Amino acid sequence: MTRIAAVHGVLAPYRHPQSEITDMVASTCLPAGTDRHVLDRLHESARVRTRHMSLPLEDYVKIDGFGAANDVFIELASDLGAEAVRGALGSAGLRPEDVDLLVFTSVTGVAAPSVDARLVGRLGLRPDVKRVPMFGLGCAAGAAGVARLHDYLRGWPEQVAVLLSVELCSLTFQRDDASLANLVATGLFGDGAGALVAVGEDFPAPGPPGPAVTGPSVTGPSLVGPTVAGPSVVATRSRMYPDTGHVMGWSVTGSGFRVVLDSSVPEVVRRFLPDDVRAFLAEHGLTPADITGWVCHPGGPKVLEAVAEALELREGALDVTWRSLAEVGNLSSSSVLHILRDTLAEGPPEPGSPGLMMAMGPGFCCELVLLRW
Repeated sequence: MTRIAAVHGVLAPYRHPQSEITDMVASTCLPAGTDRHVLDRLHESARVRTRHMSLPLEDYVKIDGFGAANDVFIELASDLGAEAVRGALGSAGLRPEDVDLLVFTSVTGVAAPSVDARLVGRLGLRPDVKRVPMFGLGCAAGAAGVARLHDYLRGWPEQVAVLLSVELCSLTFQRDDASLANLVATGLFGDGAGALVAVGEDFPAPGPPGPAVTGPSVTGPSLVGPTVAGPSVVATRSRMYPDTGHVMGWSVTGSGFRVVLDSSVPEVVRRFLPDDVRAFLAEHGLTPADITGWVCHPGGPKVLEAVAEALELREGALDVTWRSLAEVGNLSSSSVLHILRDTLAEGPPEPGSPGLMMAMGPGFCCELVLLRW
């Protein structure tokens, strides 16, 4: 089976309490003289205390159009991505030249050459490293990326694969857009990156870890391969749900990505997720009650409540996810990598017991990854 050797998370450089971000949104998104009661209520209900942003708050009003925002994305995504991959490889005791596959995912900016291509020389990856840039999976891409690494390593069990996610959600905020979807998004999403190193079952155990990575953008310890037994990937499942393409995504305009976020998302979760999760687990002789660690994407309070209710989870099962939502907000595809890291940093669940990584995104779709701690 595929083994997760390390996972490392970093955050954008500017950290602010939710109240300061709300004030910035009020000044940039609401028409002059508008009552901000609805905005305040939406941001308070997001249950987010602090978030990290790509720019100082006063600079968001200076961004002039999609091109300017995307230029910032390319520069900072390359910086955060390099930091995340270095941290993950160092924790796994591996060198850049050991990497055979680099999968990069983001839904908050575009680049050609892609960000992964820009990192090959910068990180010292081999010139023959295989690259797979992914766009469009949104919040589901963190779990989907782990699943695609697993697919690859089943065919090349002696190799090393890296998943890099960088999401700079604040760069998609739309000035002068007082729509409910934009106001909800500006209260929920933050900026960050995560990198995960996986090795095939025939790859030898990694050597001693590299130096610890520290700094203001690092939210916590990495999983260290040689001293903490990383979880294995047992199986994966991808699901698309019918007639739900309208509930989440982007409307691409001259000013950039305008969020599409329908209020029906929690009901879609309640309708489809329970049967899919239970059927997936049943194929492996398991039920939700057997899962000792839930690595669940923090889609927002209503979505998390829907997940817990639909799956009849025990109290506290999603505590790591709720804490991540409060401390950094929703990091889109990077969130599940941060939550996996935090789960392991607390002390992994009972060795040999099952865990489940779960994320949903545009499509509307769901990605499930069955883990063994």
